[in-house]
This record gives sequence, structure tokens and C-alpha cells, in this order.
Amino acid sequence: MKTTRLDTRDNDFIERLNALTAWSEERDEEVGDRVRAILRDVAKRGDAAVVEYTNRFDRRDAATLADLTVERDALEAALARLPAEQRQALEAAAVRVRDYHERQKQDSWSYRDADGTLLGQQVTALDRAGIYVPGGKAAYPSSVLMNALPAHVAGVGEIVMVSPAPDGELDDMVLAAAAVAGVERFFTVGGAQAVAALAFGTESIPAVDKIVGPGNIYVAEAKRQVFGKVGIDMIAGPSEILVVCDGHTDPDWIAMDLFSQAEHDEEAQAILVSPDADFLERVAEAMERLAPTLEREAIIRTSMANRGALILARDLDDAFEVVNRISPEHLELSMDDAGRWAKKVRHAGAIFLGRYTPEALGDYCAGPNHVLPTSATARFSSPLGVYDFQKRSSLIGCSPEGASALGRVASVLARGERLTAHARSAELRIKP
Repeated sequence: MKTTRLDTRDNDFIERLNALTAWSEERDEEVGDRVRAILRDVAKRGDAAVVEYTNRFDRRDAATLADLTVERDALEAALARLPAEQRQALEAAAVRVRDYHERQKQDSWSYRDADGTLLGQQVTALDRAGIYVPGGKAAYPSSVLMNALPAHVAGVGEIVMVSPAPDGELDDMVLAAAAVAGVERFFTVGGAQAVAALAFGTESIPAVDKIVGPGNIYVAEAKRQVFGKVGIDMIAGPSEILVVCDGHTDPDWIAMDLFSQAEHDEEAQAILVSPDADFLERVAEAMERLAPTLEREAIIRTSMANRGALILARDLDDAFEVVNRISPEHLELSMDDAGRWAKKVRHAGAIFLGRYTPEALGDYCAGPNHVLPTSATARFSSPLGVYDFQKRSSLIGCSPEGASALGRVASVLARGERLTAHARSAELRIKP
């Protein structure tokens, strides 16, 4: 299978690695202009514009937005008619995801300092959140759970879901996942028009406080353009996996772990780093042998040829230098004592410890969120979580003594900034 081979000993290693992992968020002007026009149109014409774009892009024949709305009873009906095995798997995954995110909840707190002044933080949930669930090429019930359950756990007042349904085809597992995850309103619209509707609101789709969830280039660009009007989680790039292996895991396991992300799309990235040259060759052989057994072989081959790599490191310490340079979305540590080695990781969206923890478990049912920072943004951002659906307000309550003491400090600083009203406001509380 064609894929890039790199060696950390080579003089041009860093240059070649940077070229391989570079993912520019720059989009051509045409995409930006198209998205901008759609946003403006939806903001101006509301439902009519959403219906028009949805009919055009998703081959629908809707007369009004009511034709694109899925009521709560339809979600429950889909859950009821799921085959028992699918329903049990969906509900088992939901329990694990909910249980994990319950532990992320932040509570309000406060304390009083020596002069009796109360200081603290009040934590409240968003009033309304919009979740975008991709559709079209595949159905993603797991994305419903990962986006909606943290919002539900956080106590968000209303969860509004949008997801495209090309040709009007709806997947029962997606509908059922929405029922399980506590989605109140579901509209079968996608693309930039869905982001616009959530950001600005229409006659039928309420404006939300924050939009979360991945999507295609138009969704990503739309989220970028509406940020500030509403909050967003992140601008997601193609899926990524980086596997570090000591050479003692079954090569077939590693090959399939790499394929689990490469099959997402042609721009996904799958990289293996190992200090064992013979092991890299055995994985390469396994990849060639196993690829023809997969439905998405063509996508996998393109992904591996364009952005995949097998990297030979000097040793495991050297391999972790590569890890922190790449800052991957998903990081598998397929080795002994993975927990100890994980302490060397400074940047990664999710870390999968040991030979028996494939990334695929994290996508569906392990518990932690699968909405993760991509394109090296793990250097400064985190997985989607309950904290994304909560706000923090500072609490300040001065006692008379505290107001007097703080007033003297504030007065000096305010007059130093020549903000006299600030100073006099503080000075009025100073005790003589």
C-alpha cells in the first residue's frame, strides 16, 4: 500500500513531517463567499431560505419547514422499532457516555475573605444549544450521543439538533439516539443554512447560544463566520490517528487501527511511529493484505497515500517527541506500561492506553467524548465536554469593611489611569 515512509534520523525529517501533517484552514474565496451569501439570506428570509437551500442541496421537496421537522414522538417511535441488539448497544453506549460526563459537572463555589467580602463563581448552563450531526455519506448516531449528552448533563434548557437527510432518507439509529440523548427538537437540515438558522433563528428554528458538532467544509466555514454571534466548539479538520507501538502488538491490530480513521475520508490522517523497523514492514504487509477486505478500501488507499505515514524512530523517547510535535486528535499507545509513557504526552485530544484499547472504542462507547481537537489544536484546546455547555459568572459581594479597604486600592489605580469616575465611585465607600 502506498504510504509515506519517514525516519527521524534523516536531516529533512522535520521538514517532511511538517509538510505531511500541515492542514490549512484557509478555504478558497469562493467557498467563503457562498457561505456568506447563505448566512445573509437565512438571516433575512428565515424559513423560506432554509427550505430553498435544503431542497436544492439535499434533493428535498419541502413546502415549508414543517416538512423538515421531526417531532419527538417520531424519535421515540424510531427507538421502539430498533432491533433489540441495536437498541441495547445504543443504550449501553449512552449510559457510559452520560456516566463519564456526569463527572465533569462544575458546581458554583464561594468563600469569604478576612474582611467578610464574598468572592466566588456561579456556574449556570446555556439556555439553548444547537448540535450539528453530519449526514449524507454515512449515519452517525454516535455523534448524536457525544454532542447531546454533555449538553443534557450540563442542564441545557433546550437541545436543538440539525442533520441533513439527502433525498429525505432518515436513519432510525440517528432518530433513536436523539430520543435517548434528550433532544427536544430535530430539523432535517444541514450545511451552511442549518448553521445560519441556529445562529440567527428563523420563524421555526430557535436561535441558540452555542453550536457544536463537526461537518463538511461549508459547515466549518459557516461556524467560523457566525462565531461571535454565537459560541462554537471548534473548527474541526479531518480525522487523525497516531499510533506509537513498541513492536510487540499484532501487526493486524495496528493496521486495522490505522484504517479505522483512514476510512473516514480521503483527507483523514493515519500515522504509525515505532523504533522497530521490522515491525513497520510487518504492519505495511498487513495493511496491503487487509485493505481489500474493507468496504471503503478506495478511501483508505487514497487517505494513506496522501496523508498516511510509517515513521521509524530512534527509540520510544524519540517517538514521543514526534507525538508532541504532531499533537494528534487520537493517540494510541500500543505498548507495555502505557500509563507511564502517557505522562510524556503534552498534546493530544484523547490517549488510548495499551494494546487492548483501540481508538474505535472511544468513537462509540468507552465514555469520553469523541469530538476532539484536530490539526494540532490539541496544543491549546480540549475534547467537547459538559464545561462547553456551562458558563461561569464571577461573584463579588463586599462587606462595608471590604468596600473601604478595596476602595482605597481601587482609587489609587483608577486615578493612575485617569478614570476619575471610577475612583470617586470607589472612594464613596471608604470609611473616614
